[in-house]
Amino acid sequence: MKYLVFIALGGAGGAVSRYLLSNWVHSLWEGRWPLGTLLVNTLGSLTIGLLFVLIERQVVHPDWRGVLMVGFLGAFTTFSTFSLETITLLEAGEYFHAFGYVLVSVVACVLAAGVGIWLMRSLA
Repeated sequence: MKYLVFIALGGAGGAVSRYLLSNWVHSLWEGRWPLGTLLVNTLGSLTIGLLFVLIERQVVHPDWRGVLMVGFLGAFTTFSTFSLETITLLEAGEYFHAFGYVLVSVVACVLAAGVGIWLMRSLA
């Protein structure tokens, strides 16, 4: 039960962090792309790659996986928001922007996770 409480606390921190960072980015840039969501998803993907290797190498105790990866990053990254924003672009007839947003988001996030893993593994 204690483990679930820690996951919930991590999730609360991730959700608040996502909200603050995404709104801050949106306040700076009012383009057609939801850049705040893209940044959050890319940073979350990079971070999950870094944490994966730190846990793999036992630099971070495996018990932190639930708090950081499941809780914090699970709430911090925003795939459901990304999906809704894509649909909103499509419904607005912004097909080029919707396709570009999907392509850049998927490529950036997969690359960021890979870079995080590569960075951590190359440090040893």
